[in-house]
Amino acid sequence: QGGGTGTHPPCSAKRPWSWSASYTARRKGSCQLSTNEAKSGGRSDLIPTIKFRHCSLLRNRRCAVAYLYDRLLRIRALRWEYGSVLPNALRFHMSAEEMEWFNHYKKSLAIYMRSLGGDEGLDITQDMKPPKSLYIEVRCLKDYGEFEVDDGTSVLLKKNSQHFLPRWKCEQLIRQGILEHVLS
Repeated sequence: QGGGTGTHPPCSAKRPWSWSASYTARRKGSCQLSTNEAKSGGRSDLIPTIKFRHCSLLRNRRCAVAYLYDRLLRIRALRWEYGSVLPNALRFHMSAEEMEWFNHYKKSLAIYMRSLGGDEGLDITQDMKPPKSLYIEVRCLKDYGEFEVDDGTSVLLKKNSQHFLPRWKCEQLIRQGILEHVLS
C-alpha cells in the first residue's frame, strides 16, 4: 500500500475501488502519451509492447481490487459466524485496516439492531438456523464462570460440565467456542 509515490495512488482496505475511475483515466492518458512519444521518436515498434504493458497493469489492478473486495466479504461473514468477538487465531491473520473495518461494521450492525424491536432492540444474529426446541444440551469447553439465565438463576460454566439451557442464551457462547451443542 503506497503512500502516493510515483504513479501508484494510495490504497485503502476500506475503499479499494475509490480511486479506480481517476486512476483508469490517468493510466489511459499515460498510455496515449507513451504511444505518442514512441511514434514521434520513430519507435513505432514499441507500441504493441506499451499497450500490452498497459493492459497487464489494468488487469493486475482489477485482480487486486477483486482480492480486497473478497477479503472484506469474508470479514463481514466472520461477524455473523463468530459474533462481535473474533478468536485470536483469526485476528492474527488480519491487518490493522481490516480490524478497523470489522469494528466499524460491528458498530453499524449494533446500531441497526438497537433501532429494531423497541427499547432492547432485536438481535438479528440469533437463531441463524430455525430452532427445533427452545432448550438445548451444551457442554462447556472452557472455564467461563457464572452465567445468568432469564429466570434469575445462575449456572456455573466449568470445563466439561453439561447443562440444559435456553438456546438463544447459548448461541453466542457456542460461536465463541466456550460451549458446544451436545447432539442427543
